[in-house]
Amino acid sequence: MPKKGTISSVQMAAMLYFAIMATAILGPPALMYTFAQQDMWISPIWASFIGAFTLLLVFRLSREYPGQTYVQICITVCGPVLGRVIAGVYVLFYLHVNSIILREFVELVVSKFLYNTPEMVIVAGMMLLCAFAVRGGIEVLGRISQIVLPVILSLLFLLLFFVIPEMNLTFMLPVFEDGLLPSLKGAIPPATWFSEFFLLTFLLPFVRDGKAGKWSAISLGAVMLSMVIVNIFVISLFGPVSGSFGYPVMTFIEYISISNFLEHLEAFVMMIWVVGAFVKISVFFYGVVLGTAQTFKLKDYRPIVLPLAGLHIVFNYWSIKNASMLVYYLQKLDPFYLVTFQTLLPLVMLIVVKARKNWRKQG
Repeated sequence: MPKKGTISSVQMAAMLYFAIMATAILGPPALMYTFAQQDMWISPIWASFIGAFTLLLVFRLSREYPGQTYVQICITVCGPVLGRVIAGVYVLFYLHVNSIILREFVELVVSKFLYNTPEMVIVAGMMLLCAFAVRGGIEVLGRISQIVLPVILSLLFLLLFFVIPEMNLTFMLPVFEDGLLPSLKGAIPPATWFSEFFLLTFLLPFVRDGKAGKWSAISLGAVMLSMVIVNIFVISLFGPVSGSFGYPVMTFIEYISISNFLEHLEAFVMMIWVVGAFVKISVFFYGVVLGTAQTFKLKDYRPIVLPLAGLHIVFNYWSIKNASMLVYYLQKLDPFYLVTFQTLLPLVMLIVVKARKNWRKQG
């Protein structure tokens, strides 16, 4: 298996946090309000059960096949032919998903900041940066995540602190006005992001200490708490119009004004978004590169980094052509698409593994 370096459990947790929250902080609050209204802050709690179950699947499969990623497990369990076909499908799946993440990044940057910059410049610049990080190995990604995460979180919560005087907590009442169903429906969009904890399968073989379970649980709890806090701010500031904004966090940060001196702080949100998107795209990209190398039994993944970066750019234009298609995809297709590949199919794989193990015991 092509390896390059190791990471600590803390670095793994930081990478997972970025891989989920980088995109979950901007658009999903509006999606959750569409289903849950004032109970939107509860929805991430329900959705976190998908994340916990996904982590459980990864650890159970890793226990059966220590040191192997899901791609390698597919080949081991299903044989060299069918297993590689399934592994190849997963590589294409993550290539497609990462290209959509790249499209989300481009849409926000172009619509809010770089209006006249050609999209190709933004797309190619981000992918080139991610390619250098991935080519450097998993240690590079781990160290970047560990260093940057405290800075990004501190800056984000400092910005949220500035809007506390504008909050109206009565917008959150009444809680459970229509029962549990609205908040459960609101859990469908964030379940998409929580299923992305399946990326742990590409990181777990490289964790050098024995604390992966503890820190993956901490990462899960941190993601859930972050979503809850952001949703409380959104509903408390916008109330019944929370679903009207494509990027509600960006919207309320734009209106921060401190003594008519400190204004236009949305640039800081843009910085948070760019750094978070860079780490997220890099982690997904690493999964694509590593999965490709393992599928085709390559001794070194570095020669295929730049070609696969080019494929991301192509898929970025093939997958989603405009903002309207992106919104439709995120609302209607994304939850079922990602949960199926990252939670339901791994569950089927675990059932097959357990069944084969029992058949062997019975002779």
